[in-house]
Amino acid sequence: MDYTQDYVRWFRNSSPYINAHRGSTFVVLMDGYALQHQNFTNIVNDLALMNSLGVRLVLAFGARPQIMQRLEDRGLSLSYQSGRPVIGPDAMDCIKDAAGSAAIDIQARLSMGLPNSPMHGASIRVTTGNMITARPVGVIDGKDLGHTGLVRKVDCNAINRRLDDGTIVLLPPLGFSPTGEVFSLTAEEVATRTAIELKADKLIVFGEAKGLFDEDGDIIRVMSPRDASQRLDQMPDTDPTKPALQAAWQSSRFGVGRAHLISYQQDGALLEELFTRNGGGTMITQELYEQVRDATIEDVGGILELIQPLEEQGILVRRSRERLENEVDLFTVVELDGMMVGCAALYPFPDAKTGELACVAVHPQYQGGDRGDLILQHIEKRAYRLGLRSLFVLTTHTAHWFRERGFEPTGVESLPQSRQKLYNWQRNSKVFMKRL
Repeated sequence: MDYTQDYVRWFRNSSPYINAHRGSTFVVLMDGYALQHQNFTNIVNDLALMNSLGVRLVLAFGARPQIMQRLEDRGLSLSYQSGRPVIGPDAMDCIKDAAGSAAIDIQARLSMGLPNSPMHGASIRVTTGNMITARPVGVIDGKDLGHTGLVRKVDCNAINRRLDDGTIVLLPPLGFSPTGEVFSLTAEEVATRTAIELKADKLIVFGEAKGLFDEDGDIIRVMSPRDASQRLDQMPDTDPTKPALQAAWQSSRFGVGRAHLISYQQDGALLEELFTRNGGGTMITQELYEQVRDATIEDVGGILELIQPLEEQGILVRRSRERLENEVDLFTVVELDGMMVGCAALYPFPDAKTGELACVAVHPQYQGGDRGDLILQHIEKRAYRLGLRSLFVLTTHTAHWFRERGFEPTGVESLPQSRQKLYNWQRNSKVFMKRL
């Protein structure tokens, strides 16, 4: 009777999470050791349950121990250059064999439907394919790394179409090039890039450990990306939890709302983490760490790092550190857990009752959201407080963005006289103005 009551209580308490997760996109990362563990069947059953509850699942997997076994069987070994493997044709054959066999095994497990088993009648569809475009790492210090690759592009449209059909998408640690080549990738990079580009709600990383622990040996339930970064800096490269934490930190830093570290050795770790209030592992989250505010002198380094790539591309006019230090009070910044992800400056012309909106920049990984609009709103409020009646902007690349936000095209003659004298005719920027 007590067991029944506990079950009913747990089920009722989990119902808010069931509703919250339905329709969400989760990217799950498992290394090759997880695939070999005796608890893997239970993990598959839990993934099937997640799928039946309406969670959109992408499963990225590794195959390192399987690859190393095949290399050993063939009398082969890998050499390394700057920490990356040098992969020749023979080694690549072993990698394709191991990854392909692992993918088939996962699909077989997800196809089980025996009576009296948790997956009876589940009828889960699984798909895989060439959804990851890769490029070669190339030559490092004079050494060609061969088939060692990097993720170049994730085919989000193809993945989303399959997720919309209720299919689990399976991503091996392989990528394909437009020239028909196959490259070996790390499962961590595949999972991280996929989670970021899909704008996934969660990245769930199965590792050997239950999560991260504090100095007293207690599990750390919640951690900010900033704390995760500091933890990574303190970890030796030989720490087995470092790749998992690196993936979780990277994804949370670039837009994935929450990343979870759980153990593939613990039965029910996935369900405990997602359907109980306290969870079972470590969650890294960026929530509540973002703010739009006036810049301070401490922000100069972050602003420089943010705008430098745009200056090199000719999109923004170059600004020296000395100039930024003198003008930092004119800047608005978007800070996400200690990282500068957006900025803009307001140069007022009080006599003309107008101001110049300049140096607008948003980090490439954070574009496509509303951060640009948040910056603009902050600048407009600032201009209003200064008694300005209009804003103008000079741009060579983003005219459409400003037009969509109420800026109208105008001529150089509309600028304040002092600004007209500084206009760079060689740059030939377009002028737009917005009435406040």
